[in-house]
This record gives sequence, C-alpha cells and structure tokens, in this order.
Amino acid sequence: MKDARTAHAAKAVKAVKVGKQKRGKAEEPDEKGLDFARAWVEFPDPTDEEQVFRCDLTWLTSRWTCIFGNGCQGIQEGRADDGCCTLGAHFSDEDDEKRVAGHVARLTPELWQFHDVGTESGWVQLDEDGDRQTRRWEGSCIFQNRPGFAGGAGCSLHILAMKEGREPLETKPDVCWQLPVRRTYDWVDRPDDTKVLQVSIGEYDRRGWGPGGHDLHWYCTTASSAHVGAEPVYVSYRPELVEMMGEEAYGVLAGLCEARLASQLPLVAPHPADPA
Repeated sequence: MKDARTAHAAKAVKAVKVGKQKRGKAEEPDEKGLDFARAWVEFPDPTDEEQVFRCDLTWLTSRWTCIFGNGCQGIQEGRADDGCCTLGAHFSDEDDEKRVAGHVARLTPELWQFHDVGTESGWVQLDEDGDRQTRRWEGSCIFQNRPGFAGGAGCSLHILAMKEGREPLETKPDVCWQLPVRRTYDWVDRPDDTKVLQVSIGEYDRRGWGPGGHDLHWYCTTASSAHVGAEPVYVSYRPELVEMMGEEAYGVLAGLCEARLASQLPLVAPHPADPA
C-alpha cells in the first residue's frame, strides 16, 4: 500500500529547490512551527482485525479549511492564484489516471478553460523521471481555470463534480482530493509475535513534501489564516476520511473527536494555528 502523494511529494522537492535557488527562502508570516504537542488516538479497525488506525486528534479537530481564492498565498511566490496546483498532480497508479480520464471526457469548454489545448494535444505529461502527471500549462496544472474565466476559477474537475452533484474525490486525482490529510502505513510487530498494519491519519505538513517542502513559498496547514473553518476537519473532510478509512472506522473516529471537543476542560495539545 502506498500513500497517493508520496511520488508527488518527491517530485515537488526538485521543483521547489529550483525556486529556492532563484529567490531565496520564502517568508512565512502567519505559519506556526512544525514541532508542537499532538494528541494521538489508536483504535482497531472495526472491519479488519489485522489493522489499527492511529489518528491525530490535534489536526482532525482543528479549524483548518481550504482558503483557495480567499487568502491562499500559493506554494510558489508570485502565483497565489494557483494555490497548490502549480506543480500539477502525479497519478498514484494506472487506475487513478484511468478514473480521472473518464471524467475529463465529460468536461466541456464551458467548464474547462484549456479544453481545446487539452483535447487537441493532451492533458498528461511525463516528468523528468518518466512518471505520468497532469500536464502543466502556462505555469500551472492544465485543469486549473484562471481567475476571470466565465466557468469559474479553480480546478475544472472540481467544478464538474459540483455541477453533477458528486464529491470532488470522485473526479480529481488522488493526490488532489487527499491533501492536506496524510495517510501512511506501517507494519508493527507486537510482543506476542503478531503483526498489525498501522494506518496513520494526520496532517500533511511541510515535511510531507520531503526536504523541498521547507522551501515552499507558503503552506496552509500551520497557517493561522487557514484555520478559520466553521467546522473541524473531521467534519468538513468527512467524505475524504470515509474514503480513506471506511464508514465504520470513520464512525469511531468521529465519536472520539466529538468526545475531545465536548470536554469541559481546555483541550490538551490544541493546534497552535487554531484561534485561541
């Protein structure tokens, strides 16, 4: 099993290092540090006795929300309108690309600004290592409609999902709908010679992008400007978490998050970017 963003993050390292050589280290005016206390919880998967979930309650009960187009500063300096779309998206596997292709076929010029370019000359490119990703066009992902486009700014695949009453996770590449929740896998050997698969669900912070992540112009997960959500992450990201964990495991997680927030005492290990 492999986190959908592992390859994408590794590729991002090269891109941001090139940017660093050109401009120097980016300023991070509203970002908090990466090292702070976190509250984790572990529970067995209700549907698989050989699997356990380890979840970051500090992140999942935080008030982070995507502020794309509403204060997002973008991961590359001078391209705030891109958000985190600047680098395009690497596909997690052939099935991921095939699924996305089925939805691309339904995009129209009214929904996709670069429909003519994408349909005539392709919307997939190979990176320098020969791995497949969404094509970059005019400095960003070819599926990103730019500000001023009549069909709406932002991901055309996301807009398609909204138009059809779908969840965006159905139409977008895995890497796009999972961020900034991170899922990792570790086999754990127990003292009684049994082994379980530990699935961790947490925050995809700068470190998730590899060494180059520290040189991104700006990143949202620890930025106080992005911790303004009306609902905590475990609620606002319910569809994505259900897809990652399964309905029953999500139910357990939601109950634990609710219990944490219902406490009459100050939260232990709150997210430092959350409002006081």
